[in-house]
Amino acid sequence: MYGVFSGPIGGFAPRPKVCVGCLRCMCEFPGFVRISPNPERKLLGDSYFTPSHVDAVMYETQTGKIPVKGAGYRGLFGGEGWDGMWTDMSEIVRPTRDGIHGREFISTAVHVGDRPSYLTFDERGIPTGQLPHGFSLPLPMLFDLPPASLNSDSLVKILVESARQLETLAVLPVSEITRVGVSGKHIVPLVSPDDAGRLPPLADEPLMFELSSRDGQLRTKLSRKYPGAVPCLRLSFSSGFEQELLAGVEDGFRVFHLVADYHGRNAQGEFVLELIRRAHQTLVNVSRRSHVTLIGGGGIIVAEHVPKAIVCGLDAVSLDTPLLIALQLAMVGECVDQSTSRWNIPPLPTAWGTQRINNLMASWRDQLLEVMGAMGLREVQRLKGEMGRAMFQKELEREAFEGIYGYEKA
Repeated sequence: MYGVFSGPIGGFAPRPKVCVGCLRCMCEFPGFVRISPNPERKLLGDSYFTPSHVDAVMYETQTGKIPVKGAGYRGLFGGEGWDGMWTDMSEIVRPTRDGIHGREFISTAVHVGDRPSYLTFDERGIPTGQLPHGFSLPLPMLFDLPPASLNSDSLVKILVESARQLETLAVLPVSEITRVGVSGKHIVPLVSPDDAGRLPPLADEPLMFELSSRDGQLRTKLSRKYPGAVPCLRLSFSSGFEQELLAGVEDGFRVFHLVADYHGRNAQGEFVLELIRRAHQTLVNVSRRSHVTLIGGGGIIVAEHVPKAIVCGLDAVSLDTPLLIALQLAMVGECVDQSTSRWNIPPLPTAWGTQRINNLMASWRDQLLEVMGAMGLREVQRLKGEMGRAMFQKELEREAFEGIYGYEKA
């Protein structure tokens, strides 16, 4: 039905490029057709970024479309990590929105920065209190640091150009900005105390800058150099990160970038899904969640992880390994850590690489619209922390089977 056996001489010259893997031919004619997995396929990705995930990302980068298989989904309905979370999309209680086809508008814009609860004005109508300090991104997705082991000028230029075209952000270390010589307001310099004396001369003031520590003097220096930029504190999901998060809020930070490793875990082995929920709830408990922007990254490798991460409490996500896979970089062994992961990198023409990342973001945006439309939401900011739209496999199993002989608590 997909034209695999519709060549000039029928089934004797099949066209494998149009095969969608439905296996109908092998099931109906087992004596004539045999489909076997390519052994080289098992070498794609690693134990977390599996070959199936690589296939999906590669299709999205080639076409900019949502990957659809002829036989539908044939995998498990639950599992570890993100697979243990399901999204609730009941059309009975929430009318479906139709934003993906253009008949109804669904906003994917997200605000980054400080937003006071209210504004105050004097008798002349001039603001007297705290004013909003931030900006908006059309997509709740930005680009995180490239691996430290890749000193690739072409990779940096692709990330910067794609961020410019998509009007999003690309986080880069100060050393990379200086070495490659890139500039633009969409570049987010990551500054450590060691970089204080060698800040790059950016032609345009950045929308945001990131600090690797709560160094007050460094923050003051950067705020004077870039008065319009929003300061962001970068934190790892390490043990006790909640205290660091609250301390950053007390220091005046309103944007936080929380990161795990490429497999979505911290040093203690906790998965990013639960870590995001804890970060969100920590701010809710002190009544500061609406004043803070949470950006999170690590372990987000397919389109469905974006709405799931936002439901767990993020405002926006940062992407790392999917961008590299989109550019046909090959993992060497297990790629877990940003500083030690190894990759085989092909030649990267800037126009080619930029278009592939743009295609990936277009596909992921459409899939985000599908999820939001099925939930009846018209803007992505309403999805933030909306735990009523989520179901967790372990919690449902506990409710159903706890107390029954043979059930073991996870």
